[in-house]
Amino acid sequence: MPALNANVLTLADWAKRLDPDGKVPSIVELLSQTNELLMDMQWIEGNLPTGHRTTVRTGLPTVAWRLLNNGVQPSKSTTAQIDEACGMLEAWSEVDKDLAMLNGNTSAFRLSEAQSFIESMNQEMASTMFYGNSGVAPEEFTGLSVRYSDPTASNGSNVIDAGGAQSDNSSIWLVTWGGQTVHGIFPKGSKAGLIHEDMGEVTVETTAGIAGTRMRAYQDRWQWKCGIALKDWRYVVRIGSIDISTLAGGTPQDIVAFMIKAIHRIPNLRLGRPVFYMNRTVFQYLDIIRRDTVISGGGITYDTVDGKIQYSFRGIPIRLCDALTETETLV
Repeated sequence: MPALNANVLTLADWAKRLDPDGKVPSIVELLSQTNELLMDMQWIEGNLPTGHRTTVRTGLPTVAWRLLNNGVQPSKSTTAQIDEACGMLEAWSEVDKDLAMLNGNTSAFRLSEAQSFIESMNQEMASTMFYGNSGVAPEEFTGLSVRYSDPTASNGSNVIDAGGAQSDNSSIWLVTWGGQTVHGIFPKGSKAGLIHEDMGEVTVETTAGIAGTRMRAYQDRWQWKCGIALKDWRYVVRIGSIDISTLAGGTPQDIVAFMIKAIHRIPNLRLGRPVFYMNRTVFQYLDIIRRDTVISGGGITYDTVDGKIQYSFRGIPIRLCDALTETETLV
């Protein structure tokens, strides 16, 4: 795989950069361990306070063969600007001080509670990455499913219909991460990844019991400003309408054929970092095929990196993503 562009970093890369107070935001490392999507997704600081503006070429200049003593008309390319917006995901935690002190280790209790917030925000971000729709929920950023939903649209060549006809459908995504293809964004001047602010011990108003009463509590604030910028639609492919009931019926062989088709939709795999994403059910049936085709050389291989088995298809990593549902509408 090509080396990462110096300006396109993963959250783990951003985490290694010091905060203004000299501390490393190591919380991002925890985040990347709970979602395989974040091991691949690359991030760029936006050039707008609320997102990122990209310029894409929409037309090439006209060229012509010229005869001697004859001229050629001047021409030019055409471009368009696209504004990608970020969403602001936020949560607050308030834990009764005396409750936190019951087990004698307040720090461990608060860390345990913090991990649940990390996981919850992580799952919400991954879900929005695929299913976010700012047209319906303006507080969200627009995910990939809205952008790749119609095989007859201008980007329809990258929407592959797997032929499902039931209501239990899912998708496989081939995403080529890169600075010139598709990447995550965060607003200009803000921090990358999940921000944790420890508010310490405060007095809060309780809602349980007698209204208007007070108690001392440990308060934490969580925030994640993020979005995606799709610079070149040709570098994302959706295999939609994968019928789960059909797979369960014993005909999963088509998955491999669709994945091969998806690879051939990408103009240049070396321009970014291509990765396949699918949920556990789809991966299960792909794994059944893999059991036989590893021996016969069908393209799916076992790779071991630092003791962890990595799955790939024709050299492209396969990642699990539980955010991909099995109740998608047909493409």
